[in-house]
Amino acid sequence: MNSIKIMPKGALRTWIERLQSRDFKVVGPKALHGQFVFEEIVDPQELVIDYPMSAMPPKKYLLPPREVLFSFNTRTMEMEAEITAEPTVIIGVHTCDMHAINLLDTVQSTGFADQHYRARRDATYLVSIECLKPCNAQCFCKDMETFSVPEDHDLHFTDLGDVYSIHIGSEKGEELLRGSTNVWTPTEADLKRLNEVMAAKWPEFEFRLECDLHELPEVLGATQHSPLWDELGEICLSCGACTQVCPTCYCFDVTDEVDLTLENGQRVRTWDSCQLEKFALVAGNHNFRSGVAARQRHRFTRKVKYQYEAFGTMGCVGCGRCGTACHVDITCIKTYNRLYEEYQAKTAEPVAADRANGHREANGAVTAAVVTKETVSEGTK
Repeated sequence: MNSIKIMPKGALRTWIERLQSRDFKVVGPKALHGQFVFEEIVDPQELVIDYPMSAMPPKKYLLPPREVLFSFNTRTMEMEAEITAEPTVIIGVHTCDMHAINLLDTVQSTGFADQHYRARRDATYLVSIECLKPCNAQCFCKDMETFSVPEDHDLHFTDLGDVYSIHIGSEKGEELLRGSTNVWTPTEADLKRLNEVMAAKWPEFEFRLECDLHELPEVLGATQHSPLWDELGEICLSCGACTQVCPTCYCFDVTDEVDLTLENGQRVRTWDSCQLEKFALVAGNHNFRSGVAARQRHRFTRKVKYQYEAFGTMGCVGCGRCGTACHVDITCIKTYNRLYEEYQAKTAEPVAADRANGHREANGAVTAAVVTKETVSEGTK
């Protein structure tokens, strides 16, 4: 689909109220204790759609921190799956988080599909928002090619001043706008403004990495014995904060909880972290990743090498949440740049060409692609 509509900003409240009247649960960023969190929107005025970055990604509505997988009876040996999902609209998803959800969709649907995740995902409608400037000091989404919305989206908003342009990307997106009378087809002036806004976005974002995105798997593979891992291991607190705020982490633990009669119980899944000491503890009290340095190496390698090799997509979207949450200033930007310096020294390869040219500039061209009435109308045929 390639259809664009225009909505005045004053109509956003009415649209949200309409969604709520249609029995959608509406979720979006709200201010809380000086930060922003995704929570259910009761009053549309609670929504802060132009927030800089949420403390936690909206992932929790697809992969809850704690969920019951099934209940069981130890006497009768009966089991019953507990799969619950309600129609939910998540508004204000940043483009980096959209790319993260795309990865989760792939992971949770590959091999033995996670039916709990799939049920919630099928009932979820994603309304993303274009980031027109970097949202925090740690973000490097331009390097990771995630600062533009992926093709797989429902509705995508762009702030044009007094109105929003809305790109309709799916039938689910069309459903959300069904019956709305306060949206219209863009005029030539609207499209001109959209092109100006998108063209102005590109220089607002800087490249933060010294290497190209597609070099990272090789760089991580060649620096597995880097002294950096021991350095990070010396300062890491093993608190797991980095993985808790990551939009692409999906590791979990499973426990059985039974009542006092030892007859009725539940199997419960909770978030886990590869940075915790007992994460890799197995039978016989063996721990195949007991050292902090090994756990740091695993986290960074998994993000840009293992997941890329397994799914063709980077496991890091450049949101910068892990660096913001880290109490000892372990960041992706500094880590990847340091490893790239070591990689260059080992291979004696020349410094990469100016990244303002070449294929990186070509990749960014889609962000500033000119939108015309012809391109919009062609998508609706």
